[in-house]
Amino acid sequence: MRLRFDEIGRREYILAGLAILIALIAFGDTWLATCGFDGCPSAAEIRSFHPDEGGRVLDRHGVFMARLAPVRRVNVPLSAVPRSVRDAFIATEDRRFYQHNGLDWRGMGRAMLANLRAGGIRQGFSTITMQVVRNTFVVRRYRGRSLRQKLLEMRLSRLLEQNLSKDQILELYLNVIYLGNGVYGVEAASRDLFGKSVSDVTVPEAAMLAALPKGPSVYTPRRSPRRALARRNIVLGLMADQGYISQAVAARDQQLPLRIARQEWHPDDSGESYAIDAVRDVVDSVLKSGSLDVNDLTVYTTLDARAQSAATRAVQRQTAIIQAESYGRGQHVEGAMVAMDPRTGDVRALVGGRRYERGGFDRALDAHRQPGSAFKPFVYVTALSAGYTPASEVDDDPVEVHIGRTIWSPKNYDNEYEGHITFRRALMRSNNTATVRVSQAVGIPAVLATAHRLGIQSDLPNVPSAALGALEVTPFELVTSYAPFANGGWRVTPRLVRRIATADGNILWSDDNQRVRVLDPRDAYQITSMLQSVVNYGTGNVVRDLGVDGLVAGKTGTTNDGTDVWFMGFTPTVVAGFWFGYDKPRPLSDNASGGRLAAPAWADFYLNGWDEPAPPNSWQPPAGMVPVTIDARTGYLANQWCPVTQRDYYKPGTVPTDPCPVHEAPPPEPDTIDTMPQNPIDQIGKGLGGLLRRVFGRH
Repeated sequence: MRLRFDEIGRREYILAGLAILIALIAFGDTWLATCGFDGCPSAAEIRSFHPDEGGRVLDRHGVFMARLAPVRRVNVPLSAVPRSVRDAFIATEDRRFYQHNGLDWRGMGRAMLANLRAGGIRQGFSTITMQVVRNTFVVRRYRGRSLRQKLLEMRLSRLLEQNLSKDQILELYLNVIYLGNGVYGVEAASRDLFGKSVSDVTVPEAAMLAALPKGPSVYTPRRSPRRALARRNIVLGLMADQGYISQAVAARDQQLPLRIARQEWHPDDSGESYAIDAVRDVVDSVLKSGSLDVNDLTVYTTLDARAQSAATRAVQRQTAIIQAESYGRGQHVEGAMVAMDPRTGDVRALVGGRRYERGGFDRALDAHRQPGSAFKPFVYVTALSAGYTPASEVDDDPVEVHIGRTIWSPKNYDNEYEGHITFRRALMRSNNTATVRVSQAVGIPAVLATAHRLGIQSDLPNVPSAALGALEVTPFELVTSYAPFANGGWRVTPRLVRRIATADGNILWSDDNQRVRVLDPRDAYQITSMLQSVVNYGTGNVVRDLGVDGLVAGKTGTTNDGTDVWFMGFTPTVVAGFWFGYDKPRPLSDNASGGRLAAPAWADFYLNGWDEPAPPNSWQPPAGMVPVTIDARTGYLANQWCPVTQRDYYKPGTVPTDPCPVHEAPPPEPDTIDTMPQNPIDQIGKGLGGLLRRVFGRH
């Protein structure tokens, strides 16, 4: 009876063991079938795989600008690889490549036997297919060598063999394999070692390439020429043994010395810029917010390659010009610019310094500098929103502002004062005392609130001098905050990247334009009209002298002692800002001003890098505004004796009603101008243009 129970117990143990064994087999089979429960790549993913060349950054027209990441690889089709290169790699790495199905069991047995005899790992059994898997799909999941990795390599090798031809697998291998010195693939390695394309290599050079996978750092010719030569000769011998070349050719080529190019090869980096670095930052932030493991991205940006090149040249040229007359011996004058489409917020160009340094300080995005008079439009648009008009009068005389127990007494440029002047003229001539009085009338907090509402994000001090730009902003946010002037009152969200896609076209991320109403369109129209006067007859007139025509508005900016100079200019299709100064603030030169030192760079950029004309009917007065002809100097209703008149547009209830009290005697025949002409200088004529400049402002 006891024997019977023992037999039953044994059977139960055996059955339990079998059950466990079956479960383990099923588990292992499932594990392999699902590639470690992570899911195997699909047939479509395998067929569409493309070795990473560092991704692509494209401009808004699809023009290639730069690589997203520096990868020393150049993919080439198998047809571009000479037969000698293919033969050398097959002879060295996988002699039965065209006979096995991804797993060379014969080679595996031979390697195991050799390793047993040696008492350690002396031979590997990885096929070319397994090496492709290891350098593509597996390397992104598992780091280092392990049994798990080897099993996955074997499983994925079978999948590759089922979905790709042998030639397709070989092509992948020759493009993904690491060949030392940071170089991947035979094309990049050939350029790096021999200074030529792989299509032009000789048989000994082909053997040298095939010698590298065994130990890329051990056999690199530049570091270890003797080892490299010995390894090359071994490969030549293998090629002869397997019939790819004759023994005589192998013996002859083994006597040839190594000839290695003096200069290493690196991918073309001429497209590198601060703008591309900013694109990389956007991509990094997007990818870090998700869990996708992506490879070889295409980034579709808002940049314009032509505009970017022109902006870079404009900054470099103008910094050189300023440097030639500057005080800062031993320091370099720096510059920055941002160009943006005011209708959408799309960034068209960005320059962070006179010379690009990868990962360097980007002054366009990160330099907080005083804008000086370039901040004044925020004072005047705040006043327009409060019910004032471009024709409102303000005293332009010395002013004193009490700040606690101290008195602040700002002065005009060259201590010139004009008495009663219009808001338009005060902004056009950039008169400080008039601007301070306007800011005191509307309140500094209201001015700062306007600046923040329009796009300034930096903290702004609530002090009287803020009206004159005694605060710090970045070029990027100042350009952003000018966009509502140009687009009818909408704050736009800056956009640098439109979408990010994988190599097979799958969209990973996209960004839509966003905008919010922040200004009454009538106020936007009036401030733009006033800023057109700055360009046509005021401190920004240099851009006209340099040949810029059409609809242009803008404002110069100069800080105390000429430490910072700015020009903010815009049209219906672009708003661009230029800044120049030293990284450690100090005066640039005698008589430094935004009009003289920054505006020429804007004109350079616009004439050479921007070709998008203003749409028809741009900058027309919004419906309901009342047209009135006024005296251009006084702002009163024009009479028959006013020498220079202009047609202006007003919100209902703000229309001037008093006739001009200044001109009471018959002057020369009056001339009438429109504050928003399609081509101001051409329409008015050279004679009248000269007269207006004498009447209205300084050069």
